[in-house]
Parts: sequence; structure tokens; C-alpha cells
Amino acid sequence: MAILNILNYPDPRLHMVAKPIKEIDATIRHLIDDMAETMYDAPGVGLAATQVNQHIQLILIDTSKTKDHLQVFINPKIIAKSGEKEYEEGCLSVPGIYESVTRADKVTVEALDRDGKKFTLKAEGLMSVCIQHEMDHLLGKVFVEYLSPLKRNRIKSKMVKLQRDR
Repeated sequence: MAILNILNYPDPRLHMVAKPIKEIDATIRHLIDDMAETMYDAPGVGLAATQVNQHIQLILIDTSKTKDHLQVFINPKIIAKSGEKEYEEGCLSVPGIYESVTRADKVTVEALDRDGKKFTLKAEGLMSVCIQHEMDHLLGKVFVEYLSPLKRNRIKSKMVKLQRDR
């Protein structure tokens, strides 16, 4: 396994739309393992393949306190949403930035697991937020795009400066 490089906002590759995964093979499972190691090392609770410059429909989430309940979503689709709630979100691609975003409180998602088995999950609270946040990455959207243009530009400037200072 390996720690992968996480793209930082405003990298244009974060705005690429991910393609569906046609076959779940050893390469995909290896990527899942590398992404899991990367996410836990960061540390984060979710990671989309887009964030590690792989533009395929794959997200990982682990909201457990013990960091031992990895959930893999391949080709995820939200099939139902309800309610609305504001949550403070952060992102491994926008390190150190936390802002409130309004999202659906509950979602139902269909996806394939790492073995290609289809499943349906009803999620609420943090898990619901994570699913929506990570699926946005697959659509080429970063959470700061929900913010006002002023806030977004401030964050963009801060991120560009951080990358320059490295």
C-alpha cells in the first residue's frame, strides 16, 4: 500500500467529472487500499478518487471513532434525499478550512462494494454529509463552491499562497 498525493484546491483536476467503473479488478482493489491508507493518514473521514487524481466513480468513507469501519462506494447514486441541515465541513483537498454548508439531512444511496456487490444504504447526519460531499467530488465540485463568491475567493487566495510557500 502507498500514501497517495491529495490534490489541493484550486487544482483544475478537482473539477474533472469522474467516469463509471466498468470492472472491479485487482487494480481497483489496490487503489481502494491505497486510498484507505491515504485517508486514514491524512487524517480524514472520506476520500474520493478524484482527490488522488483518479477520475473514476469511487469514494471511501469511515466515520467511526475507531477508524475500522471503511465503507467503499463504487458508482454511487443518490436515489432519495430528505430534510435539510447545515453542517460544518472540511476537506482533505482544502486543508485547514472549515465552513458551514447546507445539505440534505438524509440520503439513500445505491452503490457497489469492493467485491462488486450492489447495496443500498440509508444515511443521516455525518454519514449523509460525507456521502454528498464525496459524491460532489465525482461531479467535479468542491465544497467551497457552495460558499459566497467572496468567501470562495478568499479561500482560493489562501490555498494558492500556501502552495507557493511550500
